[in-house]
Amino acid sequence: MGACLMVARTADDTAATRLAGEAMRHIEAHGPSPIPRAYEVWYTHVAGRNPMLSKALATELAEGERLDAGAIDRLYDQFLSPNRMAAQAEKASLGVIAEIDSVMSTIDEALGSTTRYGDSLKEISDDLAVSVDRDLIRDVVARLVAATRDTAAANRALETRLKETRSEVQDLRQALESIRTENLTDPLTTIANRKHLDNTLIAAIDHAALSGEPLTLLMIDVDHFKDFNDTWGHLTGDQVLRLVAMSMKGAVRPTDTAARFGGEEFAIILPQSSLQSGSLVAERIRQTVMSRELVKRSTGEALGRITVSIGAAAFRAGDNAMMLIERADRCLLQAKRAGRNKTVLETEVEQDFSDVA
Repeated sequence: MGACLMVARTADDTAATRLAGEAMRHIEAHGPSPIPRAYEVWYTHVAGRNPMLSKALATELAEGERLDAGAIDRLYDQFLSPNRMAAQAEKASLGVIAEIDSVMSTIDEALGSTTRYGDSLKEISDDLAVSVDRDLIRDVVARLVAATRDTAAANRALETRLKETRSEVQDLRQALESIRTENLTDPLTTIANRKHLDNTLIAAIDHAALSGEPLTLLMIDVDHFKDFNDTWGHLTGDQVLRLVAMSMKGAVRPTDTAARFGGEEFAIILPQSSLQSGSLVAERIRQTVMSRELVKRSTGEALGRITVSIGAAAFRAGDNAMMLIERADRCLLQAKRAGRNKTVLETEVEQDFSDVA
């Protein structure tokens, strides 16, 4: 006869179950659907773990009985997202940079005031020199000239110090800009990271929606990367990723954004580019990668060649970032299924993507 395994419930388990039930009841009463983000927001609220979140939640509910997905996204991004601190740091750095620009403008104005003051006094001296009472006028002029010299000397000292300060401020600005750039760059490949990609894609979609200009997204994946990595090791795998990134950078314009999407997958945002123009960029990248002979740096051993598969999708009215990524990713999957080392456009895929959310 089999034994029944009994698991004792702790007080923590009971409390967690109660809070989970409360969170679900709030979702049913106030919405939206029980998606993971909504559950995390409501669970954090009923657990009393984040008073600022609860206060913001009350403000949202004051505007209506139910919350939509946008409200949940705002609350999650502001109070729960693991990237929120990085976003706040970036915002702060941009604020500091703007303040520095303002200070530097003030310094430039101060540097010009010395010359203007000297010119004004010279004009007064010239005017007074033609007066009738020459002795008196000359005495006044002499004193003005002396004052001018003293002021000029003081201003020269100030100018020197301001120039030094301006140089220091410029160095600080460059340091802050470097930190911001590092925060948006993938350290292995030196192209944009996922955070930069997401932010840029949202902005590009907004611009395309307003301007009516075309926008194309490429999704790129290294073929058989896991097998290559397992055979030759992670260091050589890193070399492959750098090669793909370098090929991408060589094929795009300054206005395009090449980024590492994650793992061995990459993406390129092509503003003001039709799907056909995007396919030309994709083919340049695919052929460039395929033409490179890989060599193991430590031994000089030839490793053969690698290939990439690429999916391309164009912006449609009503698209958000997720929808565009999803369509391009499905095209990429189709390229993989068709034998890899191919570029597949969404117009070539028979499946109707109109219901992609």
